[in-house]
Amino acid sequence: MGAGKTTIGRQLAQILHLEFLDSDQAIEERAGANIPWIFDVEGEAGFRDREARMIDELTQRDGLVLATGGGAILRPENRRALAERGSVVYLYASIRQQVERTAKDRNRPLLQVPDPEGRLRELMAERDPLYREIADHIAETDGLSARSVAQQLAEALMAG
Repeated sequence: MGAGKTTIGRQLAQILHLEFLDSDQAIEERAGANIPWIFDVEGEAGFRDREARMIDELTQRDGLVLATGGGAILRPENRRALAERGSVVYLYASIRQQVERTAKDRNRPLLQVPDPEGRLRELMAERDPLYREIADHIAETDGLSARSVAQQLAEALMAG
């Protein structure tokens, strides 16, 4: 969360001349509602079901850069679809950087808690090993511009 998936993904798609899609935005468009509303009405499990269906659908397409929500990695079927159908990039941001980037964002249901930093630490402990398990490329984003990270990733992806 707060690693720059959407921003860097857009830049990467532009450099590679590919379409960019964000699975969270696609879910919102299809549902006609934003993610906090989906969480409120259907709970996290309902949202994750929608997310799994969307990732399955989008990973079957060619010629795109796909940014997924941070929790997409939690479901084995999502990890399988991502790993088998494309190159997986893990954008790593330190807890400090995530706190700075998400501090004022009210569109993140999992951070609407008394201790958002503590929650980010919990999420990192759970998700980091899963990202590393399937990542073809790991890019540290702390202190770097989206453009420079996207450029580094483009070069790595084109190199194979």
